[in-house]
Amino acid sequence: RAIGEAAVELKLVTGGSGIALGLPAAYRNAGLIGNLTPPPSIIVAPAGRAAVLAGSCSTATREQVQRAIEAGLPAFRIDPMAVADGSLTADTILRWIDRLAKTAIPLVYSSDAPKNVQAIQAWLGRDQAGHVVEKLLADVAKALVAQGFTRLVVAGGETSGAVVNGLGVKALSIGPEIDPGVPWTRSLSQLDVALALKSGNFGSPDFFLKAWRYLQ
Repeated sequence: RAIGEAAVELKLVTGGSGIALGLPAAYRNAGLIGNLTPPPSIIVAPAGRAAVLAGSCSTATREQVQRAIEAGLPAFRIDPMAVADGSLTADTILRWIDRLAKTAIPLVYSSDAPKNVQAIQAWLGRDQAGHVVEKLLADVAKALVAQGFTRLVVAGGETSGAVVNGLGVKALSIGPEIDPGVPWTRSLSQLDVALALKSGNFGSPDFFLKAWRYLQ
């Protein structure tokens, strides 16, 4: 709150996500914004299929992937080495999804144990290992949306950025919070899609399963 009041006249404010907690009240007291309507408890999503794309290898995301697989979500694991050598492409994943039931929620993930991630990074280079996965998931997201998928959960900060950029999403409306710090959003761009963009270590173990309850 004190930081928000001190920063109210600044043109640019940067910092951790917690700094935002004190800004709305400070802006409102200064007459810069009006009263805000809280986000709805349910977001109306465009009709269409759903999918989960997970590029994070964080502890939380790995647990969420495991919980989703145990619950029966069909899953495709990305091998970054196969992506790098061209033997695994977005088309490979799309053909796999095409074989699933239309009611299925496919989970496409690259999450792996730390020792395996380190081995891949040592071979490909840290930046390249991340880049090939992020680009692949962005390509998959674009293709899925083109095929009528309109509800995507994306895990991983860099992966979320790649997917949003790949889809050309410029602005989002904020919907209900699934877990602390992770709301559903809906694109305000020409492309109408609902997105839950999750940083790696955010969310409860059943995040990939319960997120859909907040959509209508």
